[in-house]
Amino acid sequence: MEKADLEELRGKVACGAVLETAGFAVDPKESTRRAVKYRRGDEIIVVIHDGQGWFDPLSDAKGDVFRLVEHLDGLPFAAALYVVADLVGFVPSEPEWKRQSRERVPDLTIPERWDMRRKPWRGSATWCYLRDERDIPEAILRSAITRDILREGPRGSMWAAHRDRAGAVTGWEERGPDWRGFATGGAKVLFRFGPAGGPRLCVAEAAIDAMSLAALEDQRPDTRYLSTGGGWSPASSEALLDLAVRADALLVAATDNNAQGESFAERLEALAADAGCGFLRLRPELEDWNEDLKAKRSNMDGREEERDGCRMPAGRLKGEAPPG
Repeated sequence: MEKADLEELRGKVACGAVLETAGFAVDPKESTRRAVKYRRGDEIIVVIHDGQGWFDPLSDAKGDVFRLVEHLDGLPFAAALYVVADLVGFVPSEPEWKRQSRERVPDLTIPERWDMRRKPWRGSATWCYLRDERDIPEAILRSAITRDILREGPRGSMWAAHRDRAGAVTGWEERGPDWRGFATGGAKVLFRFGPAGGPRLCVAEAAIDAMSLAALEDQRPDTRYLSTGGGWSPASSEALLDLAVRADALLVAATDNNAQGESFAERLEALAADAGCGFLRLRPELEDWNEDLKAKRSNMDGREEERDGCRMPAGRLKGEAPPG
């Protein structure tokens, strides 16, 4: 087949068509407009470049639609051509969240869009979402706001800034009651929370997990709580390497307690070896650190209610011995 014919065939078949016919389904909570996550059991494929590219977050596999067929079915390239050709004209179903989104790409730059948003304040929609639904303590929220890493997103959502080495905002994680994504046109580098010189580097997969771990550890003064935003970009890897090369650095893989978290932890261990720093794997008891934080606070509330039920009455009869 001529190169021009290959290019024409590649442009006619989206990676989503291959995945849908192979039994994968879109995970709307984990998907964004630029990166659609497909799942089939424990297998994950993320489709990018408007359906023309893909990568496997649990391995180094990536490529175009032909490479996807080779990856899924173990076929040689010549056989993969016939599979792709059979899918010409097949249109993958569009997720509900994508059909409703007709948002125009903003004309403002990433820093300008960030600066236009207000910081959360006590009682604001974002503050209540993080405190009441995510159980992030107010002390953590105040500290994060002081460090200028949180903004009020639309409809009660949170924006958590990713910054580069110079401190410039490159994008932000978007989390809310009904939304999960990353800034349109932004770049994932690192969400950074904690003292700038902290040698202990705890790397989580989401900003909310990084803040949750900070709450569980009472904001250790030697620790920077970081998030890659659920991805593993070259910019994130470079930023982590830049932080880990100091002699006293300890890189802590505080990723989720699942297959993807273990894959990220292995990459972090390799990065620590490249940087020549210490390495530690720190797992949440449940699937992620926010679930651990919720469970801890729920248990504390339960014990508080038990103590409330056993308290002495406010008034005592005359002559009655005082408690204790």
